[in-house]
Amino acid sequence: MKLLLKGGRVFDPSSGIDCISDVLIIDGMINSIEKEIDPQNFTSFPSDISEFNSSENKDFYIDLSGKILAPGFIDMHTHLRSPGREDEETIESGTMAAVAGGFTSIACMANTDPVNDSQSVTEFILSEAKKHGRCNVYPVGAVTKGLKGEMLSEIGEMYNTGIAALSDDGVTIMDSNILRRGLEYASMFGLTVICHCEDPYLKKDGVMHEGYYSTYLGLPGSPRESEEHIVFRNALFSRMVSTPVHIAHISSRGSIQILEYWKNKGLKITGECCPHYFSLSDKDLSDYDTNKKVNPPIRDEEDRKAILSALKSGIIDVIASDHAPHASQEKELDFINAPSGLIGLETTVSLSLSRIYHDGILSLREFVEKFTINPARILNLDKGSLSIGKDADITILDLDREWTVDKMKFYSKSKNTPFDGWKVKGKPYMTIVKGAIKMVDGHVF
Repeated sequence: MKLLLKGGRVFDPSSGIDCISDVLIIDGMINSIEKEIDPQNFTSFPSDISEFNSSENKDFYIDLSGKILAPGFIDMHTHLRSPGREDEETIESGTMAAVAGGFTSIACMANTDPVNDSQSVTEFILSEAKKHGRCNVYPVGAVTKGLKGEMLSEIGEMYNTGIAALSDDGVTIMDSNILRRGLEYASMFGLTVICHCEDPYLKKDGVMHEGYYSTYLGLPGSPRESEEHIVFRNALFSRMVSTPVHIAHISSRGSIQILEYWKNKGLKITGECCPHYFSLSDKDLSDYDTNKKVNPPIRDEEDRKAILSALKSGIIDVIASDHAPHASQEKELDFINAPSGLIGLETTVSLSLSRIYHDGILSLREFVEKFTINPARILNLDKGSLSIGKDADITILDLDREWTVDKMKFYSKSKNTPFDGWKVKGKPYMTIVKGAIKMVDGHVF
């Protein structure tokens, strides 16, 4: 089967392509990118998307004039909750949310129940993704068994099964010797270790950033130093054993300074941020909305500005969602007792377009890099480009589409977003995974 994408602005930072072109997809692969491909033998794209995805004999074309055709976006930090908490999210609902949000590939963290610390759990995730997934799913294996930080997981078996990285995300490995050994094992298999950086002893009972507003609101605070000194420690161990580390969900300007220092030293260290850290500050927690309770916490205005600056300078390599679904009854608890985390698969790209691209923080090239070649490089994925002969994973953007976030229209099973009702500019228009159209104008198939 063939699909011809006509008249869009093809934009691929990995190859330097930026031009109005046609893209021909044959049997799920990118076949050619040319200025004009004759659509004479193609049928106009059907109004019923099921006709396209079920057709084996027809060749279709679709006019994408005015749209951006980019390599498939990658979210390298999500939580799909399966196995164990399918009431909050399933692999099916999570991947539906992913393609709705413009992502063709996602990496899912290991803090499931049971934890993804063994070959059997990795196999389960990959099997479910093959049967029910709408996009590419890359499991992240736990560094330590049960995320307890006491004994290494079966890293070799998980690697052979198909994990893309290692992480004890959600908790910090405090035993430095265990961390060292985990990094050494990761190095043997060419895996990046994704680090959650919070010192639980310094954070203690903190539920928001320690500062003026935590005092004003009467909530226990967590100082930014609880993140920063773990970032520095992990960088030291990365240097010690020559293993790449990736700092997840950076929230603090001090962490950015540390990241910049080690990058300038030539260390293989990368970092990510999430839209809630550059869209909100601790002042916004004054309404006690538990959907704004995250780990690490949303910090003050100076930290928010530092994150924007680090995105511009390239110190922060990736924008990720940290999609963390929670059941509504859990988030309805008081702020201290409610679990941390918010969902972001369906809002991350649009919030980033509004707050980063349209506000002039990043050029289109810089913006697309944060979602494509950078996460692909960190996870060693053969993704993130529109190269001939590669899988036709394509994210199509409508840069000027204005819309209002409505959580009741989300495909995610959970609705814990602080951005409900926000007006944003820019939206994924179509998501194509291996040549199959999975989303058109907000409708997932």
